[in-house]
Amino acid sequence: MQVWPGEAYPLGATYDGAGTNFAVFTEAADRVELCLLHDDGSETAVELRESDAFVRHAYVPGVMPGQRYGFRVHGPYDPGRGLRCNSAKLLLDPYAKAVSGAVRWGEEVYGYHFGAPDRRNDLDSAPHTMTSVVINPYFDWGDDRPPRTDYHHTVIYEAHVKGLTMRHPGLPEELRGTYAALAHPAVIEHLTKLGVTALELMPVHQFVNDHRLADMGLSNYWGYNTIGFFAPHNAYASWGDRGQQVLEFKSAVRALHEAGIEVILDVVYNHTAEGNHLGPTLSFKGLDNPSYYRLAEDPRYYMDTTGTGNSLLMRSPHVLQLIMDSLRYWVTEMHVDGFRFDLAATLARQFHEVDRLSSFFDLVQQDPVVSQVKLIAEPWDVGEGGYQVGNFPPLWTEWNGKYRDTVRDLWRGEPRTLAEFASRLTGSSDLYQDDGRRPLASINFVTCHDGFTLHDLVSYNDKHNQDNGEDNRDGESHNRSWNCGEEGETDDPEVLRLRARQMRNFIATLMLSQGVPMISHGDEFARTQRGNNNAYCQDNELSWVDWPESLESDLLEFTRAMVWLRRDHPVFRRRRFFHGRPVEGTHDELSDIAWFTPEGAEMTQRDWNSAQASALTAFLNGNAISEPGPRGERITDDSFLLMFNASPGPLDFVVPVDHGRQWQVVVDTARPEGVPPGAGAKVAAGDRITLPDRSLTVLQRPA
Repeated sequence: MQVWPGEAYPLGATYDGAGTNFAVFTEAADRVELCLLHDDGSETAVELRESDAFVRHAYVPGVMPGQRYGFRVHGPYDPGRGLRCNSAKLLLDPYAKAVSGAVRWGEEVYGYHFGAPDRRNDLDSAPHTMTSVVINPYFDWGDDRPPRTDYHHTVIYEAHVKGLTMRHPGLPEELRGTYAALAHPAVIEHLTKLGVTALELMPVHQFVNDHRLADMGLSNYWGYNTIGFFAPHNAYASWGDRGQQVLEFKSAVRALHEAGIEVILDVVYNHTAEGNHLGPTLSFKGLDNPSYYRLAEDPRYYMDTTGTGNSLLMRSPHVLQLIMDSLRYWVTEMHVDGFRFDLAATLARQFHEVDRLSSFFDLVQQDPVVSQVKLIAEPWDVGEGGYQVGNFPPLWTEWNGKYRDTVRDLWRGEPRTLAEFASRLTGSSDLYQDDGRRPLASINFVTCHDGFTLHDLVSYNDKHNQDNGEDNRDGESHNRSWNCGEEGETDDPEVLRLRARQMRNFIATLMLSQGVPMISHGDEFARTQRGNNNAYCQDNELSWVDWPESLESDLLEFTRAMVWLRRDHPVFRRRRFFHGRPVEGTHDELSDIAWFTPEGAEMTQRDWNSAQASALTAFLNGNAISEPGPRGERITDDSFLLMFNASPGPLDFVVPVDHGRQWQVVVDTARPEGVPPGAGAKVAAGDRITLPDRSLTVLQRPA
């Protein structure tokens, strides 16, 4: 076999049509072997003799796409110094663009012997571990263009590749649970009818099913256990894992783009699947443990701000390069449109504290590729000072956990909620205005993958996670949920009516709020996980979306109507915060927003501070939108009155007398369909409207 010196850049395996260049970073190694793997179980070892700045490299003519490979690293195994090199372990390429196979758990994939964690284990891991794959980078993207949907037009739909598609009756069985299913017309039609503009996919980077879960007969269904930051997860491919997963993922992105739907990836750059000092040796740990991970004062152990066993070393230039190279790859080569960063506070930790000016944010800010896509932070981790909602740099948007909590509290009847609810409804200016951000920095959600589904939020007071095998100890215990009078499933018609109304209340509130709304998959037709609020390990019908036979349910139709109401009216998706006063140059004497008691009087400080206050009216002035249109034109819209009755009994609401003479009811969550059929009832200034308990009504006044 011919072996040429090759190049130190780019890292990973790069096929050029005639052969493949291999390059891998390790400062800890004495010697590195590239192992080309054959289907009969044998391997050909090629020593990487060339080294530039600790990058070992070689070019091997004739190595084609589909070739499986790995690395064996010869060097010190000294856990007391944080060094865990072990040539018996076949290691994944950190830059592998595709990964074949899965881990077969056993002592072979660990660097130590069970029961003797300081004693090196020389059992060969090759037959038991995953392997890297050389891919063909060429793909016909045709005339693919990123939709580049502005945030104020964005509606996000969070979904799991397998969970969304596994039980869809309109999909061929061989496509269910795969990337190809996302591209199927049946799925795309549902998303477009719903009004979704962005599909936010739960982790699709190559991940590992944990040893502990495998022993319990469970699996890491959610996928927050990454081992390959460049490789699409191979189990979601319908026709092979020797590079086919890359083509299939690209085809799905292309089809979604054709429908005008962006693709956002939920990415996990805070830790890897190798766990703590008792975890397996799959890649980074065996290549250069102290360069990739945050080690404790005793370097045998790992610092953990993620709750997963390890945290990547964010002050290492090689880790930062890995992350930035990965992000750019997914944008430039895979054509994705943005990222949601899991436990993003960990990415800001250079030492112990969360630092807004850490190197990672500096790199993102100046990067001409990554800075131009959607960047969404999950702004917390489990470390000290890890709850950082509102503290990310201006380029970023954030999952707004305070929005979720406050909206849940209002509709379940929690006292002293009204003032904070008004802030969340209007874009959370208390979190985002002081650093120059806008309402669109707030990604609003009531439910997501983590926690109760919408159906379960109104059906369970307590979590029911017994299926997870941890005696119901896992998952959040304080869910801010309310079962509407009976725990779990019921035949009581009154309870069912109230639950349906509460679900409509949540959907309507979400779509009427300033910021960017996010829907969790299946909530539009009330999917349930039977009270399990932590279904991370349930790769089965409990967590897969159970598509109804008919997609014409009341809740689905209502959700569609609310999404389209939002899309049709810019007053619900403003790009600037409300001023609370008339807007100059609009020739309208009314304030851009006003707040009223149910009696129609303007809210006073005493009203806001009342512990039991649970109802109010918000006036949104469509003639007082301060931001201009794309060509500098003035934006005008209809005006709206939003009437919220979160109290346990019916209330009379008086239509304010000085904010419009004639109004029309366009939303009424007390009705089973939520939207009045045809032309809604007409009401006039000063009229009284009775809102049943826990309901929401929207009145519209033409511009």
